[in-house]
Amino acid sequence: MTRSFFRTLTLPLLAAGALLLSFPALAQRAQHAHVHGKVELGIAVDGPSVTIEMESPLDNLLGFERAPRTDVEKNAVEQMVARLRAADHLFQIDPAAGCKLGPVQLESAALGLGKAEPDKDGHAELEATFAFNCTNAAKARFVDTQLFEAFPATRQIEAEIAAPDGQFKRSLKRPASGSARIGWGK
Repeated sequence: MTRSFFRTLTLPLLAAGALLLSFPALAQRAQHAHVHGKVELGIAVDGPSVTIEMESPLDNLLGFERAPRTDVEKNAVEQMVARLRAADHLFQIDPAAGCKLGPVQLESAALGLGKAEPDKDGHAELEATFAFNCTNAAKARFVDTQLFEAFPATRQIEAEIAAPDGQFKRSLKRPASGSARIGWGK
């Protein structure tokens, strides 16, 4: 991999990460309540990328909040990881932006993923970052999500969006069926 390619790929992701730090709910993780059924998303539209950060109790994704103990639980973890790594099936960004899935990072101390620190309160979580490389990210006005269908214990999504045309906050409840749309802008 050439140095210019690395710079081209990582600088937008770092900028998007800096934008995500402006989200109070995601930047101050230690001060928020762990709520089963609720997923928090931070969506940053910056330069040529759309980055989605997700934080969720493991219970929403697996039905338990600890390291897997049985083969059935280990299989559930493998399926969850595969589903999250295929984030372009969970998040469909407005086609006008021309986005393709890039790097995916998953962290959970309980599952041994990433460099997450061990949970001290017994409530295990998963933190994920999904980067999408786009031909025109600024044209994105929505993200359709399949999180409710993929993870049935999820009942609510709280999303904070930082886009070229402003910052937005959205709250979604589980729909009767189909995907849910997180929209923003004009």
